Amino acid sequence: MYLRNIIILIICTSCTVDNMKKPNPKKIPFELTQHDDIRIDNYYWMRDDSRSNSEVIDYLKAENRYTDNWFSMQTDYKTPIVSELMNQVPETEISFPVKNNGYLYYQKIKKEEQLPKYYKKGINNGDEIMFLDANLKLQSQKYYSIRTISPSNDNSMIAFAEDNNGRREFTIKILNASTLKELDTLIENTTGRMIWSHDNKYIIYLKKDPITLIANSVYIHELGAPSSDDILLYKENDPEFELSISLSRTKKFAFINIESTNSNEIRVIDINKPMLEPHPFVERSTNHLYYLEHLYNESFFVRSNLDAPNFKILKSSSFEDNDIPNLQTIVSHDESIFISDILYSNNNLVMEVRKNGLPELSILNLKTNKLNYIDFGDNAYDVSLSFNNEIDGKSFNYYYSSLTKAPRIIAYDLIDNTEDIVWSKQVLSFDENDYLDNRFFINSRDGTQVPVVTIAHKSTDLTAAPILFYGYGSYGINIDASFRSSLIPLLDRGFIFSIINIRGGGEMGKHWYENGRMNNKLNTFHDFNDGVKAVLKKGIGNPNNVFARGGSAGGLLMGTIINLEPYLYKGILSGVPFVDVLTTMSDPSIPLTTFEYDEWGNPANKDEYFYMKQYSPYDNIENKNYPAVFITSSLYDSQVQYFEPAKYTAKLREFNTSNAPILMKMNLIGGHGGLSGKINQFEEIAEEYNFILNLID
Repeated sequence: MYLRNIIILIICTSCTVDNMKKPNPKKIPFELTQHDDIRIDNYYWMRDDSRSNSEVIDYLKAENRYTDNWFSMQTDYKTPIVSELMNQVPETEISFPVKNNGYLYYQKIKKEEQLPKYYKKGINNGDEIMFLDANLKLQSQKYYSIRTISPSNDNSMIAFAEDNNGRREFTIKILNASTLKELDTLIENTTGRMIWSHDNKYIIYLKKDPITLIANSVYIHELGAPSSDDILLYKENDPEFELSISLSRTKKFAFINIESTNSNEIRVIDINKPMLEPHPFVERSTNHLYYLEHLYNESFFVRSNLDAPNFKILKSSSFEDNDIPNLQTIVSHDESIFISDILYSNNNLVMEVRKNGLPELSILNLKTNKLNYIDFGDNAYDVSLSFNNEIDGKSFNYYYSSLTKAPRIIAYDLIDNTEDIVWSKQVLSFDENDYLDNRFFINSRDGTQVPVVTIAHKSTDLTAAPILFYGYGSYGINIDASFRSSLIPLLDRGFIFSIINIRGGGEMGKHWYENGRMNNKLNTFHDFNDGVKAVLKKGIGNPNNVFARGGSAGGLLMGTIINLEPYLYKGILSGVPFVDVLTTMSDPSIPLTTFEYDEWGNPANKDEYFYMKQYSPYDNIENKNYPAVFITSSLYDSQVQYFEPAKYTAKLREFNTSNAPILMKMNLIGGHGGLSGKINQFEEIAEEYNFILNLID
């Protein structure tokens, strides 16, 4: 009877908070058992897939109140930082105009607006037409986002995809371009990407599984017909594969990419005959990834990693019956150069590559076999092929920015090898000459050389300055030294900012990714902590004021590094953190889980289970002097479910033996990227900076 009363007391204890007390969420032991290993999760009850459980919502609100109360007792840096971010913004910003068969499509956003307005005009006539104002939706709801604007080939219709809560389940709508009235048809639960057929009568799009949110079905919609009549073109039944669709630059083929971590298959749709069954270019096989660039007729360049981890370029004369080993080699594999994208134009093969951890653009003249690299001059930067949806044979466009240079689109002339800046982002109150960046390598504990980038105001005393480190290190994603206007207020307050390109990313090539995933994942976390110590040893940054920031899989990084070496850090910014790795990866019903078995491991396999258990942040929280941590998330996040950061906050605070604050701010609307809207995002980043500025000694 006594035990029964204790259990009732535990279950009925509500989450309490007042203006001074920390939230006190109830604890209900929940047993998780795999491979004879028992884990007890006292906060498992916070998971509510419906997002409507009042007890859960009350707890999240209590955390928000506690966080707001903590900030109210600190120095207010947020207000001036938001003002400084707003002062960077011109009265009107205009995006780079995208061509579509005689028309230009672009966005405008005024300084005081949250979201852009969408415009079009004819290239030969200057009549500007606004066809969509995203701000109108924010008058009646708290979240709104448009992912894609896709005009038909004849510009008579404009399809767009919208998200009303941040869950990334996009609804496709279609506008009549003349009347600007929406057609009656709504296409729901899509990825937000759509491709028009050549005759403008059909739209090809992807649907998501309603439970796992994995894109697994390709449909075709006929204009004027109800979406319930849409025809299924392809369905993927293997939950470890996800679909994406793209249009060839020649606009003759649509590609269905059926991809897992290490293998894929592309099925080709002739957009002149979109109702035909999609034909596989090369059937999937273990450890083979390939991608296509259409040339003419039925010829393709194939970027393949078969026996070529960093990819090679092949040529095929057909989209049927292709045998990769027998295709003509155009560019051989190079162990020191990773080929990440290609573009063909008038006997020139433009390649986006990575050398020594930096992105590069090279141009191979296929007639002369001469290879030319574009020189960028900066210590570190970000560059990529961009806005090449219409190829004229004379030039191509690329995006460029660096930590000290605002983004720009540059047109490169393939005939005379000259460049012209055709668009640039205007950033007011910013002078690139006021800031100094640097790039160097440090040694991780196993001797691996890891690239590091730093930037600071030129007046900053590097040895005494607080320093904010940033890392990601997953999925082979590259974290390059792109321009970050939101950093300027922090740099102007004497901070140093540093990016550590840890293993698990793709910065140094395929091996960099392979050596930081699955049973090599611990390298990711050791690289980061070792990088922090090495940078400090070089006299860059004050060891008493060290901060780190990461989001999503970077939030996993944040959780693990402070479990391993909490004393290194004064404060942590952990955004939408993937911190309950073992529990999430053990539940295939949680969105996107099965698609990521080859990234983290499948806990059904004993060895993979126990390897993940070594680093899973939630499972390795112990009684330690943790640094201050500010956790941010959103209730409708589709990538990392809200209950991971919610549980993590409660457990971390429970075990923390220091007096450092553990805070969480949960948006009750919004998704993986937080709230929608420029000003809302300024508010969010300013609050994060407010947190760490109040921690400085």
